[in-house]
Amino acid sequence: MAAPPLPGALGGVTPLLDHWGYLALAALVFVEDFGVPVPGETVLIAAAVSAGAGRMNIVAVAVVAFFAAMMGDNLGYAIGRFGGHRLITRYGRYVLLTEARIARAEAFFARHGGKIITVARFIEGLRQVNGIIAGLAEMPWRRFLAFNALGAALWVGTWITLGALAGRHLHTLYPAIQRYGLYLLAAAAVVIAALAARHLRRRRPRRDDAG
Repeated sequence: MAAPPLPGALGGVTPLLDHWGYLALAALVFVEDFGVPVPGETVLIAAAVSAGAGRMNIVAVAVVAFFAAMMGDNLGYAIGRFGGHRLITRYGRYVLLTEARIARAEAFFARHGGKIITVARFIEGLRQVNGIIAGLAEMPWRRFLAFNALGAALWVGTWITLGALAGRHLHTLYPAIQRYGLYLLAAAAVVIAALAARHLRRRRPRRDDAG
């Protein structure tokens, strides 16, 4: 029995994997990791699910994604270290790296230090710029390399494990996703709205005090 199509955004990148295979995975993960706004994580998850469903080789997916992630972040590090703020200010807007976004990431990096390199891959926004920020902060390259390798291994390993598990049970999961997908989206919207309202309530007293 053929595996059903992948749902949502995963289905959107499946044609890329079907046509270009591991090259699409390598290219999208690589360029996302130095700031280019492409669905690198999405294609990794889709590749992992496809591997679980028997469409791709799970070991090849893991190896390709790990090395692409490492190379992308190291290129980002080189951009930040040798290009500096001047290069980012001049060209960053073309890949959505605005000065404000870089400033927020630098502030976060300064508060949490090198350990953020390890977990940055799991945080949207930081995943794309953590190498650049490390370079701008002039973190020693060997230290960055060690944290980055650990982060890449955890990131790839997590999605490979979850994606492959989902792929092996895709025939069971897909009908449930079709049946309950709308309810899940509604629940997610409620959670996001509640978090936004909580954030606004916390900010309001600060504005009142400032006035």
